Amino acid sequence: MSTSDDAYVTDLALRAGRGDKHALTEFIRLTQNDVWRLLAHLAGPQHADDLTQETYLRVLGSLPRFQARSTARTWILSLARRAWVDSVRHDMARPRKSATEYEDVAAANPSPDNPNTWGDVIDARSLLDELPPERREALVLTQVMGYTYEEAARIAGVRVGTIRSRVARARRDLVAGAEGTL
Repeated sequence: MSTSDDAYVTDLALRAGRGDKHALTEFIRLTQNDVWRLLAHLAGPQHADDLTQETYLRVLGSLPRFQARSTARTWILSLARRAWVDSVRHDMARPRKSATEYEDVAAANPSPDNPNTWGDVIDARSLLDELPPERREALVLTQVMGYTYEEAARIAGVRVGTIRSRVARARRDLVAGAEGTL
């Protein structure tokens, strides 16, 4: 993500907020992958499509009030995060796959090129899923999606130091989990 890309996306959001349908289409096209990726990491790929749709419903209602106090990417990812938080609040009993279910899928679909590939992916995903949500969010925003600590703090609505400590703790938890000491 370059600053010029962010400026262009922000300009599109401002124009879309004033009713420019072409700008809205382009804004959605340029932000949809980031929104989906964040939500896939936070809620799981099986819920990312629905939460992405919910995010864009919120965007449509909020675009006329968008004032570019932050970049449009930061703004839309904070809306995506809020959509995820709201879904967790409203659906606390949402069943999640257990490690056993992941192993069953891996056993049924081994890779012919590398039999450890599925297991490695599932192990990594399981470790990520076991992180507390705020640590997982900070790690995904900074280490997977490439946002700076400052941008991640704006998206999460916390201070930069909080993001830094959450990332450090998430890394520590992942290492401990990989070593089997979690």
